[in-house]
Amino acid sequence: MQTDLSKKFGIEYPIFGFTPSEHVAAAISRAGGLGVLGCVRFNDPEELDAVLTWMDENTDGKPYGVDIVMPAKVPTEGTAVDLDSLIPAEHPAFVDRTLTELGVPPLGDDAEHATGVLGWLHSVARSHVDVALAHRPALIANALGSPPKDVIDLAHEKGVPVAALAGAVEHAKRHVENGVDIVIAQGYEAGGHTGEVASMVLWPEIVDAIGDSAAVLAAGGVGSGRQVAAALALGASGVWMGSYWLTTSEYKLGSAANGPSSIQRALLGASSSDTVRSRIYSGKPARLLKTKWTEAWSKPDAPSPLPMPLQNILVSEAHQRISAGNDPEVVAMPVGQIVGRMNEIRPVAEVMAELVDGYDKAVEKLNQAR
Repeated sequence: MQTDLSKKFGIEYPIFGFTPSEHVAAAISRAGGLGVLGCVRFNDPEELDAVLTWMDENTDGKPYGVDIVMPAKVPTEGTAVDLDSLIPAEHPAFVDRTLTELGVPPLGDDAEHATGVLGWLHSVARSHVDVALAHRPALIANALGSPPKDVIDLAHEKGVPVAALAGAVEHAKRHVENGVDIVIAQGYEAGGHTGEVASMVLWPEIVDAIGDSAAVLAAGGVGSGRQVAAALALGASGVWMGSYWLTTSEYKLGSAANGPSSIQRALLGASSSDTVRSRIYSGKPARLLKTKWTEAWSKPDAPSPLPMPLQNILVSEAHQRISAGNDPEVVAMPVGQIVGRMNEIRPVAEVMAELVDGYDKAVEKLNQAR
């Protein structure tokens, strides 16, 4: 399973794994793919610096990447306190009422209350770029389109290629015009921020539209070796996988001390129909696991979600309480429709081996069909 792109990065397989967990990202890189660490959760650049130092030391010298969030339209800037003052009173009242109705307990007296993920802000995302480039990332990806041209130029000066997600052909063309090296064609099935076009349609459309101007990674609904083979058959140079790593044993964010976390328990029991696309997580359309929390926001008395980054600041403490509450029926988690295949907790290396084996079998079957 080699492509020109995997050879360029010096990885065994053209499998790029996005994750907010440094443990998962490092394991993906060690297993022969390219682990890409999501940086949006780091409000403090020093914390990100420490985590990337850990990545440097725990990837066996193999390459890894980072993923930042820089919306094409610059959102409202400011501190968490300043931005909090822009939130209408009806919104926190609805959140408090909903948490009470769902039986979500308050935080303990000694808990540090969340103030929101300021990584959505351009100023914070730029600090993520500066911190990352002081380490050894093999890739900088932007989860919400092309980074500003000066960010792309800065990465290129350091010899680091830039990737950007695209949910439509016009987005992909803009990325290439801005100097992006890799377009991540992310279909409607994907978790998190995603567009309107399904993967099977989007992948070849973008491959045809940009030609040899940039490499294309196929994203959205990938969770088997057969799907990796399909992506390469449709012209992609590799795959970008995010949701599928959430049920790996290395995934530590919010995990319980023993056994799967409430988030993982919810994911393990879900089908591919148990997701919903909504703006309640960040202010932009994102696919989430369908739970009592998402259902509450769809009721007639629910207020409309706020724009980025205000919505995330609004619900940040709610997410913290939900996580601490440990109820799988009330979780707030982005995940794609591939969740229907995420049925057990396994190590990253085992998942990777299964992907490679499935790919080999799919290619062998296709060869027999000639």
